[in-house]
Amino acid sequence: MSGARPEGLAAYGAVTAAYWAFMLTDGALRMLVLLHFHTLGFSPVQLAYLFILYEVAGMVTNLAAGWIAARFGLTSTLYAGLALQVVALVALAQLDPGWSIALSVGFVMCVQGLSGVAKDLAKMSSKSAVKLLAPSEGGGLFRWVAVLTGSKNAVKGMGFLLGAALLATLGFMGAVLAMAAALAAVGLAVVLFMPAGLPRGRKGTKFSEVFSKSANVNWLSAARVFLFGARDVWFVVGIPIYFYAVLSDGTEAGNRAAFFMIGIFMAVWVILYGMVQAAAPAILRAAHRPEGELIRAARGWALALLTVPAALTVALALSPGPQTWLTVVLVLGLLAFGALFAVNSSLHSYLILAFSRSERVTMDVGFYYMANAGGRLIGTLLSGLTYQLGGLTFVMATASALVVLAALTSGRLSDRPEGAPA
Repeated sequence: MSGARPEGLAAYGAVTAAYWAFMLTDGALRMLVLLHFHTLGFSPVQLAYLFILYEVAGMVTNLAAGWIAARFGLTSTLYAGLALQVVALVALAQLDPGWSIALSVGFVMCVQGLSGVAKDLAKMSSKSAVKLLAPSEGGGLFRWVAVLTGSKNAVKGMGFLLGAALLATLGFMGAVLAMAAALAAVGLAVVLFMPAGLPRGRKGTKFSEVFSKSANVNWLSAARVFLFGARDVWFVVGIPIYFYAVLSDGTEAGNRAAFFMIGIFMAVWVILYGMVQAAAPAILRAAHRPEGELIRAARGWALALLTVPAALTVALALSPGPQTWLTVVLVLGLLAFGALFAVNSSLHSYLILAFSRSERVTMDVGFYYMANAGGRLIGTLLSGLTYQLGGLTFVMATASALVVLAALTSGRLSDRPEGAPA
């Protein structure tokens, strides 16, 4: 076993590097699509439509990816994810400005759906590798999960900034083609130099096995739906469009400056979020606490998160419109939300691996990330709808309600071993 560990670590390092490259393009693509189509006159609801198939595809993909990896091996899902993202980027460059809004929305939805498939294939591969390779002693699993998830989100945050910068300098078509070329080069290097160490799969694995029979996995997945719905309800459409209205004067120069400022905020938010995720084991003192205490802590951290959107809802309700003090409060409040959200998210990511058995880890992780995509889908749908119906006040009130549901479902997690008497 000890002789196999360095080889396995090399494989995990290759998977992680590929995942970083992928997430850089994923973050950049989201910012490119959002800002480009907003300047073309798309409404908040139409902007939300652009990302719906991305999340729906993620739900389906995570179920299938868990089974594919269990049957054919983790490298198969990683390679497929990288290849599909390159195809999606090249396809997006074919968008014709002369198309109608309906045709443009439909085309971009399909391309985003393909990108969603690619993202979740790559994510499931990387997250499952942690369970199989991380040391079990001294909180090693939590540390490895936190480092992977935190670094991934920091890279995605840099992607938001990259997307805004590329849009302002190369334009939409130039930006997506440049990213496609860079990711293709990374993917080729990974295929050529991937070391051994990841499992090859079990041929007899049945697709029906992807649905978990573990109550803890199911309750945690439900909590994940509401947690990520609470984030994306403001993250996808509401806050970027609010900041655009505050920062841009409508001129080309004003738009370019607004792109950079929005990209910088989104990048800083996700990077700081990733840094807190990486520090979550230390914040929670995970190395010195039994697993049962960490399970019970999930509800308390969700309730702590609730304080931020509730306070921002009050601040927005008291303001007659966009004002400097309100923008400052929103920035500070959302940074605080990011820090608390990061601890919640990192704790969830550890618990799903702790609850999973090694022989079915890809399927439990796939099921869990299906729920994650479901939460993002709900948040995406509500983001455009709530902003259009009631502005940012309604957006934050909805986020508060979703965090309450996350706390309630987290409270159903049991610290008793599966099958033990109550």
